[in-house]
Formats: sequence, C-alpha cells, structure tokens
Amino acid sequence: MSKTGINLGTQGENLAAHYLKSKGFQILVRNYRQKTGEIDIIARDGQWLVFIEVKTRKSLRFGQPYEAVTLKKQSQISRIALDYITRNKLHDQLVRFDVISVLMKSDETADITHLPNCFEAIL
Repeated sequence: MSKTGINLGTQGENLAAHYLKSKGFQILVRNYRQKTGEIDIIARDGQWLVFIEVKTRKSLRFGQPYEAVTLKKQSQISRIALDYITRNKLHDQLVRFDVISVLMKSDETADITHLPNCFEAIL
C-alpha cells in the first residue's frame, strides 16, 4: 500500500474511533494484528464485544467504502476475531461485526456510515 493509502487509512480509523467514542463505545484495541491480517478496532458497546473494520475512500469512483468488505475479508476478520476471543478467554461474550465507512470530503471533514452487525462470522 502506498504511503498516501496508509495515511488515508489511518485518518479514517482515527475519525472512526472518535465517532465510536462519541456514541459511547469503549475502544479496547486498535490495529489488532496477527499473521493473517488485522482488525482495525475492537471495542465494547454495552454487553457486545465488537470487531470493527474501517474502510476509507476519497471518492465514490469505486463505490462506497463498505463495499470493499468482501466475503474473503469477512472470513479473515472472523478468524482474527476468534484468535482474539481465544487468547483473552472471552468465549462467553456476545460478539458482533461492524463496518464503518468513511468518505473523506476534505482533510478535516468526512461522511461516516456505521453499519452495526454487518456480517456474521465466516470460518
């Protein structure tokens, strides 16, 4: 990924984290990495343990940012979430998978779309 893409992704994740905090979420981990990939944000929303994928774009040329969360990506996120749950002994938790779509309008403003419970685990 280019440096511009990394910066755009980081900017989107920062905006998403701020948005989540404003909605009462408790951010537990950002950029949880394993060999097979990473989960952008792991948070608590009341009783829910939430695994959140953030997709950021500058335009709609290639569609909405959330459309980039393919079945392959969902499967990858699911496997990494299972790793997190196992390592932290959280098997009794209610779990969901959210996607946050960030469409940058300028360096300081963005449209944020939060899609709670967007997909189910695919293992």
